[in-house]
Amino acid sequence: MAEIPGTIPVFRAAWYRRSPYFEASMAGGARAVDIYNNMYLPSYFDDPINEYWHLVNHVAMWDVGCERQVEISGPDAFEFTNALTPRDLSKCPVGQGKYVVITDANGGIINDPVLLRLGENRFWLSLSDSDVLLWAKGVAIHSGMDVEIREPDVSPMQVQGPKSKDVVAALFGPKVLDLPYYHFMEASVDGIPVIVTRTGWSAEVGYEIYLMDGAKGVDLWRKVMDAGRPYDIRPTGPSDIRRIEAGILNYGSDMTLENNPYEVGLGWLVDEDKEADYIGKDALRRIKAEGVTEKLVGVEIQGPPMASWLEDFWPVLKDGRTIGRLTAGVYSPRLKKNIGYANVPIGHAKLGTRLTVRSPSGDREATVVRKPFLDPNKDIPKS
Repeated sequence: MAEIPGTIPVFRAAWYRRSPYFEASMAGGARAVDIYNNMYLPSYFDDPINEYWHLVNHVAMWDVGCERQVEISGPDAFEFTNALTPRDLSKCPVGQGKYVVITDANGGIINDPVLLRLGENRFWLSLSDSDVLLWAKGVAIHSGMDVEIREPDVSPMQVQGPKSKDVVAALFGPKVLDLPYYHFMEASVDGIPVIVTRTGWSAEVGYEIYLMDGAKGVDLWRKVMDAGRPYDIRPTGPSDIRRIEAGILNYGSDMTLENNPYEVGLGWLVDEDKEADYIGKDALRRIKAEGVTEKLVGVEIQGPPMASWLEDFWPVLKDGRTIGRLTAGVYSPRLKKNIGYANVPIGHAKLGTRLTVRSPSGDREATVVRKPFLDPNKDIPKS
């Protein structure tokens, strides 16, 4: 059983999968787990603010094997994968990754994975919390395309923070430091096969290590810990504080199937000059032309420091009337203020708009502000 103080315990059960690193995470002091993609996600090992400062100043490693992979291969894999997303994958050469959205016929967001192009006709989709494997298999049935869609034996971990470069260089040699942002390379650690990507969910300098042999999870975990020991590496959970500061969204709370990319600030993932057809193309063109009716905005929230995550969506009010909801909210120890995201009608999305957030302990004043809250040009992760 794993428990977060003040919440309902999460019980270990056979129907929830464990990553190859799970037992090492538990032995490393994990104090709570979340459920993500029907898998356990070790959520924190220490106070979340302590984990935040360690990420910002040092280096942290995360068990994110729950980012389950969908592999698409076969003679028509490029054409098929290109039809799943509004991003133009002809602009993604082999060896590069892209942050993408997968959309349905109405332009709704099914998932926002990191896509890796491993070959001309071989792709991985590293998933957020929804089932793209079944979606892709369903699309393939009547597509007339020759593709194979499967879940490979691939499990990522993340190494994030300013000292992550030192850790990966110790593991893979200086060549890994030449990786540009969102590129990757094949490598090995004492015969353990991996792919190393210059990506992460922290907006700090960071890498993901994709293990390609699930039987070697504990071995890889130990080797990363050994390489990171001189740099004070620690296992932690993904930092909600840091991702909100950075404007990173969480599927299932900040966006769902009911949202389209333009509503949540991901319109830049829609390549409007893409010639190839894709699922949702007509709907997204119409939404772009007509404009959205609601928007996910950044907010600063008054009052005492908030907890490190929301247990429930908080109503957002204007003039005493509920108009939306707070989808994320935390106290940023660096900014020394409460920050978050709110989904509101477009008429209340203008910067400077005053709103009220109804928390369990009472109403709080809030103001619409620009997001991301820190490093809008992503200079930190690109450095």
